Amino acid sequence: MKFNATSRSIKGTSASRRLRREGRVPAIIYGGNAEPQNIELDHNETYHAVRKEEFHSSILDMQVDGKSVGSVLLRSVQWHPYKQQVLHVDFQRVSKSEPITTKVPLHFINGENSPAVKLSSAVITHPITEIEITCLPADLPQALPVDLSEMVGGAVLHVSDVKLPEGVTLAQHGDVNPVIANAQVKGGGAVEEEEEGEGDADTE
Repeated sequence: MKFNATSRSIKGTSASRRLRREGRVPAIIYGGNAEPQNIELDHNETYHAVRKEEFHSSILDMQVDGKSVGSVLLRSVQWHPYKQQVLHVDFQRVSKSEPITTKVPLHFINGENSPAVKLSSAVITHPITEIEITCLPADLPQALPVDLSEMVGGAVLHVSDVKLPEGVTLAQHGDVNPVIANAQVKGGGAVEEEEEGEGDADTE
């Protein structure tokens, strides 16, 4: 995926404010064996790009002044506190031969066809919608599917249950294994127990 930028020689708060008034976004490319490079971006192009999920988990071919400066990965976006305005963007250089660690989104599929929903009328919640992985740039997935078709009422899925493509590993932080999906059955068990209790009383 190509992304266009223009070199930026003037730095500082005043210069950044002037750029923003002109519909531009100050940004920086860092990492690798090169010095950080200050660039500027078109605000409208950047605004629409950063709102797309795949832009956050894709290797970008950065074009500066019409020439490719190599592959980069979006690392952070600074937004205005209340305006729909991008204030600053950070990109990191990546090497084809060096692993990267980044977050990718989870795509939950087939939940409506699961026993949890069909048989138990459960509500499947997603406490976590992205996970951190490590891989070579060429192996970076834009998203990871999580198939919920076999999930039953009351079941819980953890990060370790995600099926990872070849060459991709979890960026594990200690023994933490957070929940990514939870099939909550609302009051089913309690209602059944209450009804059984009432039946026993009638029998007596």
